[in-house]
Amino acid sequence: MEPIDSEPPNLPGILPAPQLRAAVSDDLQVPWGWHEALLFVVLGVIASVVVTRGMAEAAIRIFGVNPNEMFGPAMSTAKSVVVLISQALLDAGAILYLYLMVLGRTPAPFWPTIGWRGLSSGAGSFRATALQFVSGGAVLGLVVSFAGAFLNSKEALPIEELLKARVSMLLFAVLGVLVAPLVEETIFRGFLYPIIARRAGITAGIVITGILFGSLHAVQLWGGWGQIALLMLVGIVLTWVRARTGTVAASYFVHLGYNGLQLLGYLIYLAGGLRH
Repeated sequence: MEPIDSEPPNLPGILPAPQLRAAVSDDLQVPWGWHEALLFVVLGVIASVVVTRGMAEAAIRIFGVNPNEMFGPAMSTAKSVVVLISQALLDAGAILYLYLMVLGRTPAPFWPTIGWRGLSSGAGSFRATALQFVSGGAVLGLVVSFAGAFLNSKEALPIEELLKARVSMLLFAVLGVLVAPLVEETIFRGFLYPIIARRAGITAGIVITGILFGSLHAVQLWGGWGQIALLMLVGIVLTWVRARTGTVAASYFVHLGYNGLQLLGYLIYLAGGLRH
C-alpha cells in the first residue's frame, strides 16, 4: 500500500480529519474517529428519548390514544406501533448523521466511504454471489434458532410482548427485512468497526464490534441471557464477514438472510395467533 501523503480537504468550519497512518490497511482508512463515534452515541440517546416521547404525545393528542395505554406498564398495541415507528425514525436519523459527517470530512461518495464497496463476484455473477451470502445468513439463522431452542427463557421476553398485535408483527417484519440490515450494517460494520480495528487490531475489532451489536438488542431480549449471547455471536460472524471481504455489502446480505429466516420462523410460530 502506498503511503498517504495528504488528507482529503475539509470544508470551512469543520474540524480537520483525523490523521491516518500509512500502516493502516485500506479497508480501515476512514476520515472519522472516536470523537464522531462519541457524538453519535450521545445524540442517539437524546434522540431516542425525544422521538419516542414525541411520537407518544402525538398518538395521544392527534389520534386520541388513551394515555394509560401509552405510558402504562403494559405493552398495548398503540404503544408497540409507536415504539416501532420511533425506531424507524431513529434509523433514518442515524443514516442522516453519518451522511452529514462524511460530507463534512471528505468529498468522496458516501456509500463507498462508509464501507459499501463493490462485492467481489469472482467467476460468478453478482446475483449469484449475493445469493450465496444470503444463503449463508439463512443457515446462520437456522443454527441460532436451533441453539436458542435450548435456551428458552421461562419469562416472556420484551420483544414477545412487543409483537403480540398483528399490526406490530407485520410492521416489525417489514422493518426487520428492509431497514434493519441496511442501517445496522452501516452503523456497526461501516462506521464503528474501522475505528475499533484501527486501535485494537482486526481480531479484537471483530469481537468488540460483535459484542456491541448484540448489546444493542439486549433491551429487546432482556431476561433471555442465552439469546443475547447468541446475538453477540451473530454480530461477531457478521463483522468477520465484513473484515474478510472488505465490504459492508457482504455482511449486509448475510444479515438479510439471517433476519429473513428468523422472521419467517417467528411468523410460522405465531401463525395461529395471527390468523385469529
